[in-house]
Amino acid sequence: MMTAQRPAPGAAATVAAPATGFVRQLLEAEARNGSMLCVGLDPEPSRFPAPWQGDAARIFDFCAAIVDATHDLAVAFKPQFAYFAAHRAEGQLERLIDHIRSVAPGVPVILDAKRGDIGSTAEQYAREAFERYGADAVTLSPFMGHDSIEPYLAYEGKGAILLCRTSNPGGDDLQALRLEGGERVYERIARLAADAWNAKGQLGLVVGATYPAEVQRVRELAPTLPLLIPGIGAQGGDAVATVKAGWRGTAHTSSGPIIVSSSRAILYAGRDAGFAQAARQVALQTREQLASARMAALSASR
Repeated sequence: MMTAQRPAPGAAATVAAPATGFVRQLLEAEARNGSMLCVGLDPEPSRFPAPWQGDAARIFDFCAAIVDATHDLAVAFKPQFAYFAAHRAEGQLERLIDHIRSVAPGVPVILDAKRGDIGSTAEQYAREAFERYGADAVTLSPFMGHDSIEPYLAYEGKGAILLCRTSNPGGDDLQALRLEGGERVYERIARLAADAWNAKGQLGLVVGATYPAEVQRVRELAPTLPLLIPGIGAQGGDAVATVKAGWRGTAHTSSGPIIVSSSRAILYAGRDAGFAQAARQVALQTREQLASARMAALSASR
């Protein structure tokens, strides 16, 4: 197990490895599609348009239509595992990821599973994410420490995105607690992910858009790590504040990429046969809003 020396208070961590695999794919998709928008795929059959409403057998059809409509607008797609497993739709998830590969071969797939276990169990979860589903990255809980993350890092080029400062109000219960020396739990996670745990440059962090001050703090501690930022749209996070807090880079490329996730606001923008086109319109508006915020952040930094 790798152990980390504690950084001095206030010191920013650094990444030891250059962008490879998932991170490089993310940067290329950002440049190609001019986007920071991640389309979350959280299918709820009860919200499907007629005549699919309530029919879990149409999960693939619904999600594939969303992918077809937004593939040129997204920096990533993020299927949420529970929404598939709850309906015994794991086979449809496999088909969906294969479909994304066909329609948008350069857009990374983040399996939002939030796994957290150690030893041989973590090895099986890693195998599930990267061999069965073929995801490019997976979300993980770091609560059990570095040895619970190591099995995922054994897959060269694959990403592991650690929960750090989540968008739910209950995140304060543990993530905001102060440790000896004054740093908060989420700050310790950010330091470890940006330095001692990230020897191969595979890690990213989840930070909620509902906490822009914490997004900024995490970015200070992890200046180049990808940040997966859920919470805009239905959860009420401010897209402009999110970009200003988390994005770093030049007019042409990111030095600190962000993956701003929106799910329900895009998926359920329309309820009739034109649902996919309605989803595209919301995705397009969100992408442009994020791009404008990036230009404002760039101007403010000059």
